[in-house]
Amino acid sequence: MSFFGYDWQPLLLTFKLAALTTLILLLLGIPLAYWLAFSRRRFKPMFEALVSMPLVLPPSVLGFYLLLAFSPQNGFGLWLAQTFDIRLVFSFAGLVIGSVIFSLPFMVHPIQSGLQNLPFSLVEASRTLGKSDIHTLWRVLLPNIKSALLSGIVLSFAHTIGEFGVVLMIGGNIPGVTKVASIAIYDEVESLNFGAAHFYSMVLFAISFAVLLLVYGNNRRHISALSR
Repeated sequence: MSFFGYDWQPLLLTFKLAALTTLILLLLGIPLAYWLAFSRRRFKPMFEALVSMPLVLPPSVLGFYLLLAFSPQNGFGLWLAQTFDIRLVFSFAGLVIGSVIFSLPFMVHPIQSGLQNLPFSLVEASRTLGKSDIHTLWRVLLPNIKSALLSGIVLSFAHTIGEFGVVLMIGGNIPGVTKVASIAIYDEVESLNFGAAHFYSMVLFAISFAVLLLVYGNNRRHISALSR
């Protein structure tokens, strides 16, 4: 798909990946953040460390181990291939799973922080009225942390847009399947086609700046509302 002399397919694939990853992270991140915020289990720090690992690990390390896990020559990948005829290596589905793991802390941490900053009396009052934990989460707590939810959504989306190491290791460089914008930039620079690289870079820069501006603008309005 070409407009104005540029191939827009890597950009469209990037936004598709970011949107799907963010949706999955929202569904997974809310219950996980709730558990991390209120659980008193002794092994909770281990789960917190696992969730935060993508923040400190080089993306190539995470991508390498995911590549081994997804490979049809190894345990999990072999089981998927033989049982369901599913191959995650060099596929869009593999990119989605890798992106969900890589961007997990960007969804979980803001929501967890938002929940922990709420008065625990809200939870106690809901339980006193006989409400379940699920009802308490969806009807009592989440409406009070809209700012944290928005932060998690836009940060996860923006972080997925900027992925390189993980998507390169898992997906490679297949046009229309796994060639996202960050990979396209790398290809164009290698080919000394700096005009196309500049185009892709500027689009990603503009989108990333816009979503971050949305986060900080929303946080400022939230703080102003609380201080009144």
